[in-house]
Amino acid sequence: MDSLGGIFIGSLLINNFVLTYFLGICPFLGVSNNLLTSFRLGLATTFVMLVTALCAWVLNTYLLIYAPYLQLISYIVVIASTVQFIEMAIKKLSPALFRALGIFLPLITTNCSILGLAIFSFNRGYGFLEGMVYALGAGLGFTIAMVLLAGLREETELSDVPALIQGTAMNLIIAGILSMAFMGFAGLFSSTV
Repeated sequence: MDSLGGIFIGSLLINNFVLTYFLGICPFLGVSNNLLTSFRLGLATTFVMLVTALCAWVLNTYLLIYAPYLQLISYIVVIASTVQFIEMAIKKLSPALFRALGIFLPLITTNCSILGLAIFSFNRGYGFLEGMVYALGAGLGFTIAMVLLAGLREETELSDVPALIQGTAMNLIIAGILSMAFMGFAGLFSSTV
């Protein structure tokens, strides 16, 4: 069994959902044009991941042992319900953020990194505490990736970038370089890779 620190660092840096597994690319590329918006979406995604990890553990421990074929649909229902709750809360508490996130807030429901979290956590045999640490690391790793790309995108908007690679091409180049940079963390903990 991995240590909690190893699980956290593994999901945060070494096996970053966006930059290593390429899960959650849609919001990563679509929302990361503003640093503050990216950070807030990352925090919302982290919260959804934590709730999903908690609910997935409860489902796997108490309910799905009798009907394992309902695992995938159960995870989707939990994720969709949590995102709906977050969407209502953000709309009420911060209408400006709600407008800034636009379509990407309800798309957290279909963010494959959240579904991947529930499936990976189950497949790795994580208990409650390990699953929560894994979710926290994965959510913060998602947030770090979003904020890094947003910061670099904002920087390139102020730079003299050749017209040939402006826009999407530049964003994909930056994402690729970030992904390669995160691959450098692979030897950090040999037990978490």
